[in-house]
Amino acid sequence: MVLTVHLRIEERVGFLTLDRPEKANAYNAALLEALKERLDEVEQADVIDVLVVASAGDGAFCGGADLKEINHATPEDARELVSQKLFDRLANLQQVTIAAVQGAAFGGGLELAMACDLRVAGPSARFALPETSLGLIPTAGGCTRLPRLIGVSRAKEMILGGRQIDAETALDWGLVHRLVGRPRENALEWAKNIRQLDAVALAAAKRVIDREDLSASLRHEREEEALLYHRRHGSND
Repeated sequence: MVLTVHLRIEERVGFLTLDRPEKANAYNAALLEALKERLDEVEQADVIDVLVVASAGDGAFCGGADLKEINHATPEDARELVSQKLFDRLANLQQVTIAAVQGAAFGGGLELAMACDLRVAGPSARFALPETSLGLIPTAGGCTRLPRLIGVSRAKEMILGGRQIDAETALDWGLVHRLVGRPRENALEWAKNIRQLDAVALAAAKRVIDREDLSASLRHEREEEALLYHRRHGSND
């Protein structure tokens, strides 16, 4: 099996890379399983203080879920949504996490980036949650995290209004923290600077900032998505 998520460690900084550029780094079951294995490694490692999440190639950061698998998904898949659980694990890591976004971060790709603590974008970065055009909703944390990051009104503009935003707008709205020419290199440099701070204090600060329990909202995302899949399969249950 071709490894689709890589982890390398350099000077107590982990660099997690999605590696499926021929499919816009979209995730399928195999990539999610590889992501789970890499997160297991991060959680067990005692040599990572900061984690950078990036993607291979010069195209998309992540195009979201593979549409071929979405077309065969069931209500039970939505209720036990693997991507949501993995992204929530990422969000709850004790390490500071930084997403380095170049190109498109659409659907689950944006949800992956939002699960990180910080986001660095390149000039070609674009952001969208187009799930409603497919008769679905953003269920890997999109309906939960986006309003908390940019406010309810702007989140509705993206989710309900179908707006795609560019990197400059994302910076203006607070969706990303930096707009730079080389996001992966900048994120790595930022991570090495953060690594100089006290890791225990960083973890404590992160727990306090993230103290709000999101589990009820994330569960509601899954329940609503399951109802939409029931509709797709012609069930009124």
